[in-house]
Amino acid sequence: MSATHLVSDTAALTGRSLRHVLRSPDTIITSAVTPIALMLMFTYVFGGAIDTGTQGPYLEYVLPGILLITVASGVAYTSYRLFLDISSGIVERFRSMPIARPSVLWAHVLTSVVANVAGVAIVVAVALLLGFRTGASAAAWLAVLGMVVLFTLALTWIAVIAGVSATSVDGAGAIGYVLIFLPFLSSAFVPTGTMPGPVAWFAEHQPVTAVIETIRALFAQQPVGDDIWVALAWLVGVLVVAYVAAVAVYRRRIG
Repeated sequence: MSATHLVSDTAALTGRSLRHVLRSPDTIITSAVTPIALMLMFTYVFGGAIDTGTQGPYLEYVLPGILLITVASGVAYTSYRLFLDISSGIVERFRSMPIARPSVLWAHVLTSVVANVAGVAIVVAVALLLGFRTGASAAAWLAVLGMVVLFTLALTWIAVIAGVSATSVDGAGAIGYVLIFLPFLSSAFVPTGTMPGPVAWFAEHQPVTAVIETIRALFAQQPVGDDIWVALAWLVGVLVVAYVAAVAVYRRRIG
């Protein structure tokens, strides 16, 4: 299997997956609806009663966490679509053809990246309509985009494990509930210092908090400090471990 073969097969299968997404754009819209609803609720219902310790409006504080919830919502569809491909026999049919085997998984992963970046763009557009403003430079916006893409890749490979391992549609989609819960146990909505001891310790040391603090600093044009290195270390580590586990599970089930 040559690298050219792998790239061309992955491109063809990614195109197939993206066409499925375009035929049902409700998957992108649906993954953005819940984060937008949370953004509205926390900004206009709870935000006024929350002391973030910052000078800016609450919308600026909460947006980074909302972006990560958008990604966590979207990657559940990767698990769902992969499960349908396996259970419907499409993957078996691909195996009978001269297609590079890794391209099947990579196509779903790249589709997830494109769909989730689109979902994040929708949420940012709504935030701008609600009054979110930032003087972040183009380089800072690119850094935010890079952080979102890396976060998406790490979570998507976890979703791939769930999609390959699942025995039902419900089981394939359940991973979304677990991933969406993580931002609630972070600095997404309130400072971690306001939480009870054990919860605050977990929130301070889990990867989502470092990612949120990095994006928040980039939007606020403040130094990112050590948070960006902690975030990168976590995301790359999770990505590598999830990738190796996903490939192993896929080979064990599909062959």
